[in-house]
Amino acid sequence: MARIKQLSKHLINQIAAGEVIERPASVVKELVENSIDAGATKISVEINNDCRDIRVADNGCGIHPDDIMLAFSKHATSKIASDEDLFDIHTLGFRGEALASIISISKLTCTTRTADFETGTKVKCENSEVKQVETGCAVGTIMDIKDLFYNLPARLKFLKSSNTEFSYIQELIQSLALAHPECSLELKKNGKTVLKTIGQNNLLQTIKEVYSSDVVANLKEVLKTDSLSGLKISGYVSTPDYTRSSKKSYHIYINSRTVKCPVFQKAIDTAYKSLIANGKYPFVVLNLEIPPSDVDVNVHPTKKEVRYKNTNQVFNFIYTSIQAGLMNYIERPRPEMSENIPERNENIIDFVQPKLEKSGDVFFDKADDTIYVSDKIMQEEEEKNTHQHKEEQRQFFIPVEEPVNNEENIIGQYKNTYILVEKDDGMEIIDQHIAEERYIYEKLMSEKNIVSQMLFVSDVIQISSTEAELIKENLEKFERFGFGIEFLKENELIFRKVPQMIAKVNPKEILADILENIDGNIDRLEEKILITTACKASVKAGQKLSTWQMQEIVKKWRTTKMPYTCPHGRPIVKFFPHKEIAGFFQRNA
Repeated sequence: MARIKQLSKHLINQIAAGEVIERPASVVKELVENSIDAGATKISVEINNDCRDIRVADNGCGIHPDDIMLAFSKHATSKIASDEDLFDIHTLGFRGEALASIISISKLTCTTRTADFETGTKVKCENSEVKQVETGCAVGTIMDIKDLFYNLPARLKFLKSSNTEFSYIQELIQSLALAHPECSLELKKNGKTVLKTIGQNNLLQTIKEVYSSDVVANLKEVLKTDSLSGLKISGYVSTPDYTRSSKKSYHIYINSRTVKCPVFQKAIDTAYKSLIANGKYPFVVLNLEIPPSDVDVNVHPTKKEVRYKNTNQVFNFIYTSIQAGLMNYIERPRPEMSENIPERNENIIDFVQPKLEKSGDVFFDKADDTIYVSDKIMQEEEEKNTHQHKEEQRQFFIPVEEPVNNEENIIGQYKNTYILVEKDDGMEIIDQHIAEERYIYEKLMSEKNIVSQMLFVSDVIQISSTEAELIKENLEKFERFGFGIEFLKENELIFRKVPQMIAKVNPKEILADILENIDGNIDRLEEKILITTACKASVKAGQKLSTWQMQEIVKKWRTTKMPYTCPHGRPIVKFFPHKEIAGFFQRNA
């Protein structure tokens, strides 16, 4: 083995750069986050030369000329000073590694000036060597990087195509823009503006600028505060009938820091259970504010991983907050999408999150980042939320004053399956089966004692040994939801009673549907029993209805808390605006 020797400063920085700087997007992240920490309200990012030339300019506070040489030294930072500061971090950066790493793998020129000086400072860095001169410039900082990875040809070979690398940069800027709507961000590629936000501190406006008005039109606001724990969550989530095909639309932040957090993601998934179909995901932009002492961001050099002091509390707070945002208690008037979106309706008042007594029913396995949520806590949360939101509606929310009209303007029935409803601003097409299914499902969820009907005659149902074991282990759950099951033999059973609302349905068909719904996965078994019961109890597609029957289905459906989709995740209603209909026929609305 070779003799031990001290590595050079430059080589040490290059090794560290392997952790901090993975690709061009990593450089952009570190520099833009520095600009945000510097209080910048305008940040411009320009990308050239196949993403190897990067220029980041801001109007932040700048770097003091006496600190400029130190800024490019390893582990030099203005953001923390002591051990205690690691548990009270209020900035995006704090490690003091980024600039030292960047100058070891690129040719960097920094031009900066603070408001206290009439002239600025220009610093040129190459191979970890730093040279400083005085220059004229505006207040703020410009970081100009050339030939990224010029001295690491092996790293260049691992980069993807320039278009792919730029897509990473674009996704990063989009994420930072959503996390900091108070800051105007501009992204240019080869001189052409690709993305620009105006920085009016209006998240809806920023979402519109980053995505589209169509996304904004399908969002519900999430805003909740727990004054005792210091938790606050704000942002927007999409209605369950507006979904994406992947979790790339999960924009989640902790204290305005982009994170990859399995606890956060699982809370979102749990809130949307029985609302969206498998393989579909909501659009989410949420920022959780938490006391810095209750979260550890010093887990990985990228600072994307976090650990919580109280994982269960955080999970339950996020989960119930999203549920509250989706609840259909009042309609909040949505502003017209214009160049300048007004601020959030001030009539919407924050409310306090109640403490959950049984937080132990949520288990977080730190070894594999897996979260297990029991059926019990889901049922308890549903009951608590029903009572809680009624109280919030009565005590905190100011309802929008609209004339009460209990009669729906039913146009008719299409294909004996869809109910057509005329509205002032258009027409609704409502699927009669899944609208009633949503109502019955929520009714069953809220009822503590489901009325059953005794069966004097029941078919003997043959089942497999596996199915028999599953049913025997969960007889109490079936009983709770109105089913009475008796085993005649090891693999034979009969129904003694069923929920009254599905008394006319063949028990064999009911059990077959429940077992098919489970399909070897007993997670959320109670919910799957309820879904099957609601489905069987609902009016069927193809069934002709009277006007009165249609009125009743629509009116009951409108009272549901989650009127967007059925428990299987299928959309219930399609709305056609009058302007769209009139426009098709070339009429003025």
